[in-house]
Amino acid sequence: MKTVLLTRQTNRLASDLDHVLAHTGDLWEDLRGQRIFITGGTGFFGSWLLESFAWANQELQLDAEAVVLSRDPAAFLAKAPHLGTCRAIRFHPGDVCCFEFPQGEFSHVIHAATESGIQAKKRAPLQILEVILAGTRRVLDFALGAGARNFLLTSSGAVYGKQPPHLSHISESYLGAPESLAPESAYSEGKRVAELLCALYYQQHGLEAKIARGFAFVGPYLPLEAHFAVGNFIRDAVNGGPIQIQGDGTAQRSYLYAADLAVWLWTILFRGQACRPYNVGSEKTVSIAQLADEVRTIVNPSTEIRMASQPCPGAPVHRYVPATERARAELGLNSVIGLAQSLQRTADWHRESSKSL
Repeated sequence: MKTVLLTRQTNRLASDLDHVLAHTGDLWEDLRGQRIFITGGTGFFGSWLLESFAWANQELQLDAEAVVLSRDPAAFLAKAPHLGTCRAIRFHPGDVCCFEFPQGEFSHVIHAATESGIQAKKRAPLQILEVILAGTRRVLDFALGAGARNFLLTSSGAVYGKQPPHLSHISESYLGAPESLAPESAYSEGKRVAELLCALYYQQHGLEAKIARGFAFVGPYLPLEAHFAVGNFIRDAVNGGPIQIQGDGTAQRSYLYAADLAVWLWTILFRGQACRPYNVGSEKTVSIAQLADEVRTIVNPSTEIRMASQPCPGAPVHRYVPATERARAELGLNSVIGLAQSLQRTADWHRESSKSL
């Protein structure tokens, strides 16, 4: 098997990966000649971490290695075969809760393993909670044993619970929480305790644990069959419609493009403060109805939009939108690629991917 990456001319993500590299600059020097361990490397976050790692490693000649934990490496490599030809990436089969520790030292660890929408539906809330806690503890123990200097946990904006109607954007200083006695809070509470575990390992062992609280995203590798509205809308539009809105369309979200996401995650890992959480997302708000219309305009203007229910006058608006002043002020992070361009690139990537199957 040829052990090289796709070239700039043949890699459909080349411009996005150049964007990541341009906005992370000399941060990559931290990985020169080092080894990094990544869990969740085959999911949405992980795919972008691997793509951008491989690109930076090649372009900057870092001579670094990424070891990626995966339950099914073959399935991932079927959708991203070029990563299987990269000598800098090695897959380590195993489950996040009980994997055997890879041998040798690692300078950095990224714990990005989480339940996808489809996987979560197959598990009971108790199982979801157990996987998050056991997996996080296992990866933290591995990081200590491997001598890692830096650790990144990809947490979630779900740790705040429901966003109060009076807050247009929710910041890291908000002290609200999910409903502790609601079974549907299993994921949110799991992430909260995962963050606490990071704080305890930092206090007791000095492990520099960085925390990225993710909100909503769009881009290549986003699954179109999960619970993400933007992915469902793109799928519907690409397939000819109709675009189906499950609610009344008034809920508000914001979307950070995947290439910007990669910039944020690497920057937080390399430069973020330990146990100081950073919201990761865009502050530009869009309603679900507006999002559906934007997708239709960009992807397939002839598509019909159907709404499951009509808005109720006076009802509070459900928001899931971060305030990102901390990331801007402390780390210089911004949402660079706009929503329209993000939707276009995502739809184009999925169309091309379906042609290559």
